[in-house]
Amino acid sequence: MKRCILGAFALVSCGQSRPPEQYAFITRIGRDTIAIENVTRRGNTLTSDAVDRFPRVRQRHTEIVVGPDGGIQHLVMDVVTPSEPETQRERHIVADVTKDSVLMVKRDKEHSIRWAFGTGGSTVMAHVPQMYSLYELYFAAGLQRIAARPSAGDTARLRQFYIDREFDRFPLHGGVVRRVSDGKAQIFHDWLAGIGEATIDSSRRLLTYSGEHTTYDVRVTRIAEQPDVKAIGAQFAALETKTGAKQLSVRDTVRANIGAAAFTVDYGRPLARGRELLGKVIPYDDVWRTGANAATQFSTSAPITLAGLQLPAGMYTLWTFPRANGVDLIVNKQTGQWGTGYDRSQDLGKAAMKTETPAAPVEKFTISIVGADDHHGTLTMEWGSFHWSAPIVVR
Repeated sequence: MKRCILGAFALVSCGQSRPPEQYAFITRIGRDTIAIENVTRRGNTLTSDAVDRFPRVRQRHTEIVVGPDGGIQHLVMDVVTPSEPETQRERHIVADVTKDSVLMVKRDKEHSIRWAFGTGGSTVMAHVPQMYSLYELYFAAGLQRIAARPSAGDTARLRQFYIDREFDRFPLHGGVVRRVSDGKAQIFHDWLAGIGEATIDSSRRLLTYSGEHTTYDVRVTRIAEQPDVKAIGAQFAALETKTGAKQLSVRDTVRANIGAAAFTVDYGRPLARGRELLGKVIPYDDVWRTGANAATQFSTSAPITLAGLQLPAGMYTLWTFPRANGVDLIVNKQTGQWGTGYDRSQDLGKAAMKTETPAAPVEKFTISIVGADDHHGTLTMEWGSFHWSAPIVVR
């Protein structure tokens, strides 16, 4: 009897001394690395040290306790944002998930904000755009629910709360995990326009993630070795200080005149980053926002003809419809919307643009307006290997 007890004690001790699992996630857009995260997992506890630049550089230390349903039970995160004012630079977040609520406090040197959200008993996740240990938990919890309820189908709905300052005004939202097949799953949530796709192993570990079909066109890879996150974070912060960049796709405004007519174009300028653009980043046979982030705004102070379309003086949004053999320009009467908010019913019209190849690849998406005389000019759009243009006539 004594030998049995000692044997059982030895087994428990071995289980407790099992080494933690250590790994990392690398997140890239094209050839550019935008996030690095080291993860240490032991049983139901997870520790993450990460840095991302999406768009501001943020350094994060996170400790998580995972509940029996695979959701987050307790989270503590310390976030340092070097470019923020000193009173907001360091932020401490604590979140506790009870049977039916999320209780959260966000604190910096200036403010302390408290929330209490009802969950309806749902499994709960935290959302940070480029923190893929959280996505791994998201997928694992969703697949766990799907496996536990085979009669309910191949999808599971979860609730999510938000960490970063940009999301402070938003309540608890939700997302859906879908099992596609053994080893493949998809995710959709409130801040992901499109469907993210992942490969998952038999232990529900996230191996790869692709945002190709979303507005966050990232590629994520799990690696066994843990990089020096602190040193990489310092490099990211130094680059941010040097360039002043606070966005992945900088917003820019073009101002031009053709005779008495004044024009402005306000648009996002994504970088090519070594990616294949047409047919990939910019899908064929679909409406493209023609830039990044918010819709591209176009104004004219005088009546004009643009690509043969008659525009009264005023404000519009410009969209494009690329095809394998050409591209159409779409002028829309709605303004101020996000780039995913295209409303076909507001179209003023659609017309073909001229397509050419630039003399050299263009790294940053560029829109320009160049006048030829007091009544004629050209609107051009260039990026990567394409050059699209449309004639402007001041009426």
